[in-house]
Amino acid sequence: MKQPRAWQRMLSGRRLDLLDPSPLDIEIEDIARGLSFQARWNGQTVGEFPYSVAEHSLLVEEIFHRLYPKAAVRWRLAALLHDAPEFVIGDMISPVKAAVGPGYKELDDRLMAAIHLRFGLPVVLPVTVKKQIKRADKISAWLEAVQIAGFEKGEADKLFGKPKSLEIENLEITLRPPEQVRIAFLARHEELLAR
Repeated sequence: MKQPRAWQRMLSGRRLDLLDPSPLDIEIEDIARGLSFQARWNGQTVGEFPYSVAEHSLLVEEIFHRLYPKAAVRWRLAALLHDAPEFVIGDMISPVKAAVGPGYKELDDRLMAAIHLRFGLPVVLPVTVKKQIKRADKISAWLEAVQIAGFEKGEADKLFGKPKSLEIENLEITLRPPEQVRIAFLARHEELLAR
C-alpha cells in the first residue's frame, strides 16, 4: 500500500516531513510566514485583522522577559518559538486538542524538537524554563481573552489564572496586518540570535 504524503513544501523551497522533521528543513522565514497567517482563538477576536500566533509569540516573549529579566537569551528565544510547530500544524484551541488526543502532541513534540535543534536550543527544555514560559503564555492568554476575545475578567481569571497588575501593566494588544507581524517576528528572532 502506498504511504500517504506526510511532507509539505515550504515557500523557502524546503520539503518538511511532518512525521520525521529534520532541523535542516526548518527555516525561520517559513515559521514567521506560517505563524503570521495562523489565527488564534479560531479567529474569534475583535478587530480588522486576525490575532496571529506570531503576534502571540511576540507577546509571550515580552511577558517572559518582564517576568524573568535575568533569564538567558536562549530561553527568551525558546519563549518566542514556544508555538513554532503551529506554522505547519495550525493553532487549535485547548478543547479541540483534547478531543484530537495524543497524536497532536506527538506531532507537535517532533516538530518542536527539530525547531529547537535548528536554532541551538535543547530538544527538551529544562522543567523550570518550560514552567516559566507556560506562565508567560497563560498571562498572554488572559490578556487576549479580555482585550480581544470577548471574555469577562472573571471568566478569564478562572480559565487562565488572574495575573498580577505589574505583570500586565501597559500591555495593550494591537492587531496588525500579517506582513507587519511577520517582519516584527523575524526582527525579534534575529535580535535574540545576535545576543
